[in-house]
Amino acid sequence: MASKSAARARGAQLLEAFRAAGAAEIQPDILQPAGTLLDLYGEDIRARAYVTADPIRGEQMLRPDFTVPVVQEHMANGAEPARYCYLGEVFRKQDHRGAQRVSEYNQVGYEVFDRTSPEAADAEVFALIAAQLAHLPLTATIGDIGILSAVIEGLDTLPARKSALARHIWRPQRFHKLLLRYSGQVPVPAARAALLAGARAEAPWIGLRDSAEMEARIARLKADAAAPALPAETVAALEALLDLRCPAAEAPERLRAIALAGLAPAIARLEARLAALVARGIDTGALIFDASHGRTTMEYYDGFVFTFTAADPDLPPVASGGRYDALTRVLGQGREIPAVGGVIRPGLLADLEGVA
Repeated sequence: MASKSAARARGAQLLEAFRAAGAAEIQPDILQPAGTLLDLYGEDIRARAYVTADPIRGEQMLRPDFTVPVVQEHMANGAEPARYCYLGEVFRKQDHRGAQRVSEYNQVGYEVFDRTSPEAADAEVFALIAAQLAHLPLTATIGDIGILSAVIEGLDTLPARKSALARHIWRPQRFHKLLLRYSGQVPVPAARAALLAGARAEAPWIGLRDSAEMEARIARLKADAAAPALPAETVAALEALLDLRCPAAEAPERLRAIALAGLAPAIARLEARLAALVARGIDTGALIFDASHGRTTMEYYDGFVFTFTAADPDLPPVASGGRYDALTRVLGQGREIPAVGGVIRPGLLADLEGVA
């Protein structure tokens, strides 16, 4: 494993390449206000972040990544368009599956805030990172969370159902369970069936919600129960989409073969992105397109996503990134701008270079 000094030195080389591409260096604080991250991701973030308390600043987190503070800085003070780069440590808790992975490591990153052409910006970030890794035998995989979001929005079902599916894109197991329930493939739980049938204990409501809130919740459950089931062919097409994995150059035609509403505009954006990648010298036939790619990463990615991985499946990605337009809207206090970025782990890169 590369030493901290070796990782930092390799990161400095990458940082210089990002500066040469036109990025301004930015250095967010290591301690970040916990409230912002909790508002964005809920209490789930505590499972993967180090939380501490300050008597004046309140609850703080050791920086779990750079994207959120970079977006905050840009939305508060940045001009447009803008390109940023950074190098520094991030901190992530590891569960038993990641016992061999470090919880403190360096990231070097490149972020683009530009309204001109989102697809061209996607290609810029990907190609710049690909150029730094071209000497290693890595596998590059791309995807697009926006494709799945567009399909969900195009479903002929209740807005509440579409909202629930969209909320759980990043939780594949929960998403699958919702699909089964909305398509009538699993029975309604006995307690919910009794509630919908009108059976309710006469005891007072328990918990923080008052009776009006609970009655409104029951009304929503009844509306959901009365809604038509998603057709079996729609569910089959959705599952075919989620399972799609092919050379990126073939992805538009493979997607067209899946009969789902809402796909056409998303396919057009994918084709524009692939054309922009080709214009930057990327062989899209050698890229893997995975329609489910990015569904288990941080939830701020809402469009193009990518990773570069080594052959060893136990290693984390050497580089990763994606588009996070919605995050700028959330943190921009009424302003927003298309944004995309990516990071490289210089310590892991140094390790792989040592054995290449």
